Amino acid sequence: MSDVARYFKNQKDEVEKVVYPSGIEVKPVYGPADLAAVGFDYDADLGQPGTFPFTRNNFAQGYRSREWTTRQYAGFGTPKETNERWRMLLGAGQTGLNVAFDLPTQMGLDSDDPRAAGEVGRVGMAIDSLRDFEIAFEGIDMHKVGTGLTINAVASIMMAMYEAVAEKYGFDTSRISCTPQNDIIKEVLGRGAWLYDLDAAVKLIGDTIEYAITAQPRTYPTSICGYHIRESGANSAQEMAYAFLIANTYIDEVVKRGYDAKQFAGRISYNLNIYGNLWEQVAKFRAGRKVWSRNLKERYGVEKPSDLMLKGLFAGGGSGLMKAEPENNIMRGAFYALAAALSGAQSTALCSFDEAYAIPSERAALLSLRTCQILMEEVGLRDTVDPLAGSYFIETITKEMEQKILEEMADIEGRGGMVENVKNGYIGRKLARQAYEWEMGIERGELIKVGVNKYTTSREEEVQLHEYNEAWQDTQIANLKEVRRTRDDKLVAQRLSELAEAARAGKNVMPYLKEACLAYCTVGEMSDVFLDVFGPYKEPNVI
Repeated sequence: MSDVARYFKNQKDEVEKVVYPSGIEVKPVYGPADLAAVGFDYDADLGQPGTFPFTRNNFAQGYRSREWTTRQYAGFGTPKETNERWRMLLGAGQTGLNVAFDLPTQMGLDSDDPRAAGEVGRVGMAIDSLRDFEIAFEGIDMHKVGTGLTINAVASIMMAMYEAVAEKYGFDTSRISCTPQNDIIKEVLGRGAWLYDLDAAVKLIGDTIEYAITAQPRTYPTSICGYHIRESGANSAQEMAYAFLIANTYIDEVVKRGYDAKQFAGRISYNLNIYGNLWEQVAKFRAGRKVWSRNLKERYGVEKPSDLMLKGLFAGGGSGLMKAEPENNIMRGAFYALAAALSGAQSTALCSFDEAYAIPSERAALLSLRTCQILMEEVGLRDTVDPLAGSYFIETITKEMEQKILEEMADIEGRGGMVENVKNGYIGRKLARQAYEWEMGIERGELIKVGVNKYTTSREEEVQLHEYNEAWQDTQIANLKEVRRTRDDKLVAQRLSELAEAARAGKNVMPYLKEACLAYCTVGEMSDVFLDVFGPYKEPNVI
């Protein structure tokens, strides 16, 4: 269920009981006895910031030593429009990029594919070939600006294309930093933008991790996306538990190839969700850092402190935003950003107030960026590290959240592991049921959303929305035709044949993808090779 707490009241409208969706029941008052009851130990459970188990912060000085990275999710239309939006955000002080791709690109379709009609450039940037990346990244210093690539099924293609464009522009590819989302298990559970057989898709993720070890040493080759699992119905404990188990699945895929987890586990990152109850979110991230660091240390023998940190993006959740009274979402986003800061986020992005309707307008995206900057520069969140540490309440529910995460992990592992429970539909059924319960709770008014089912008005507000331009599709298709006209068709055929042969032989496909990108093979052509070799994923029945 979503993170809308349940408040049980008596006839006098007094709150008698509060229960968080993760199952934590909140008492009216906390004291030293509560810490003793949960077995809290200062050194083992809290310790100092920047030291194992990193409950308080990854860094000893917190935000005094570094601001969080701001990465507003951005991309729409053709690469030209996207480049202009990126330049606006970077010019306004944004410190990283978080790339949105359109649905055809996410699904491995070229823009002129009949199945792409009407969707080209609609919810993100359209990408057909390396030529598009050349336009999108023109004028971007790829040594200084790290880039998140929000792509999954074809993440291996985009990671290869990112390296290829850096090479074309003369950047040292050992110094570039990208973070492809590259989490196909959450895609099966959360969004449905999957393509290939699940085992083969996990193998592709293993290829990207293995390749990054030597070819892209500053890249984070997979960003485990608990965010969408949460959006699909998971509670906070399940979000963290499932994300950690997914990460373990990818680690195991690379370890079985003969690598030691110490060589790469430190470059697994996360995209995690924030919305709803402030205190539960703070507890979730503090407990999550502890569980993840112990998981790496105890399960895989990882020892280097920087490799044991929970790294990634803590992002303001879309499911918390509402269409009713949309400007309320500005306030919601500010509190989500506050939760991220109080949780010790390394990097954050806020869903903009108009995203309940469409992708963000320029004004809304700038407001979200300014929200993060105001928290850093004006409100005092750089004053001290982990300002909530020592709170009887926060430390107690952090310990309780840790136990909830471990219980959820143990449940799935006891049933055969993450992949097995995705294939048999167990987790999918569980999330679908919880998502339904949340929606019904909103409808019945049990789960309060201000302006939606409480304190409602009949006033209608007009929102200036980002508008889709039909001409973008025509422009993109024309550019694609020009690429096909001017490229070396013989070389394209050769590179696609080599890619297919490597995939059939079980080789690491990344070097072959890079060469295919440099030959201006299209996303659809490369994706079709994988579909031919691996076959499509067959979705289980979750009803």
